[in-house]
Amino acid sequence: MPQTEAPNRILLIKLRHHGDILLATPVARTLKSRYPECEIDMLVYQETVPLLQDNPDLSLIWSIDRKLRGWRKLATQLRLLASLRRRRYQIVIHLSDQTQGALFAKLLASRHAIGFDYPKRRDSPWRRFFTELAPIAPSDSLHTVSQNLLALTPLGITPTADEQRCVMPINDTDRQTARKMLRDVGITGDFIVIHPSSRWFFKCWEDDRFAKLAEALAERGWSVVITAAPSPAEMQMATSILSQTRSDRIRSLAGKLSLNQLAAVIGESRLFIGVDSAPMHMAAALDIDTVALFGPSKVNEWHPWMTRHRLIHAASYGELIDADTVDTSTGQRYLTHIPLEPVLAAAQELLSTTRKDRL
Repeated sequence: MPQTEAPNRILLIKLRHHGDILLATPVARTLKSRYPECEIDMLVYQETVPLLQDNPDLSLIWSIDRKLRGWRKLATQLRLLASLRRRRYQIVIHLSDQTQGALFAKLLASRHAIGFDYPKRRDSPWRRFFTELAPIAPSDSLHTVSQNLLALTPLGITPTADEQRCVMPINDTDRQTARKMLRDVGITGDFIVIHPSSRWFFKCWEDDRFAKLAEALAERGWSVVITAAPSPAEMQMATSILSQTRSDRIRSLAGKLSLNQLAAVIGESRLFIGVDSAPMHMAAALDIDTVALFGPSKVNEWHPWMTRHRLIHAASYGELIDADTVDTSTGQRYLTHIPLEPVLAAAQELLSTTRKDRL
C-alpha cells in the first residue's frame, strides 16, 4: 500500500547482532532519501548502539538491555514503550522475527505496521500484529540487505543502487585515535587488517594458517595488523596466531579497540582479511577490498556487500556441515579444509590491482 502522504516519524526495529544491524542501515538510508524531512528512529539491542551512533539517517536510537531480568526488565521496557508512544510514529517496520518487536509495532504504528511474512509464523497470531506483511525470499537466495529492503515493498519503494549501500560513518575522534594507535605500534604506510575471530568459533580458520598467511604477506613487504574483540576466547586466538609469527611487520591491536575504533582502523587499511563476522561487514560498508573466509554460513545471504571481494568457501575444499544444522555454541572450527594457498592468492590478486572506481 504506497504512501500518499510523507510520514513525520518512522521507527525501525532490529533486535539482532552487530552485523545484522549494519546490514539494516540501507533501510534507513532509503527512507531518509525518500522522506528527507522525516525523523527516522531505530530500536536495537544496547550493545549494538555504537554502530549507529554517528549515522546521519537516524534521529534517535532506542535500545533494549538484554541483561535485565525479572521486574527490572518489565519496568524498563514499560518505560521504553511509553517513551516510544510519545514519538507518535506513523510507520513502524519490524525487521526480524521476535514477538516483542511485533507487539511494539502494533502498539506504536498509527498508519502502517510492517513485518515479514515468515513461514514459521503463519500458524501463529503473527499476522494480527501488522497492517502489511512484506515477502520473504527462499533461504539463501537473497542477500540479507536485499531481504531487509523488501520491508519497503508495502510502501511502494524500490531502492536505487546507491540507497542499498550500508552506512558505517566514522567520527573524527575515532579516526584520529585509530591513526595514533597505528602509529604507536609502528604502522605508518599501507597495511592489511587480519581479523581472524568471530563470536562463534565454528566460523573460524586455524590459528597456524592465519599465522602463515600473515608471515607470507609480511615477506612480500606488507605491514599486517591483527585485530580481535577483547573477549578471552578471541584474545587467546590472537595471542596464538601472534606467537607463531616472527616478522616485525606484523603488529597487534587485538583487544585494544572499541567497535568504532576498529571500524576506523579497517577504514584506513588497504585490505581486510577475515571470516564471516561483523568486522567483515564493516569492511564492506567502508568499501575496503576484502578476502572473506566462509564455513557453514549461507553465502548468498551473508557475503560482503557492495565492495570488491574474494570469497573462500570451505565447501570448495571438502565436505561441510549444513548451515541449518550447526550448533552455534560448538568450539569446533569448520573452515579446516581451506588451505593457505587460495587465501594468499586472493589477497595478492586484490593487492596487485587498483580498483577503477578509486583511480
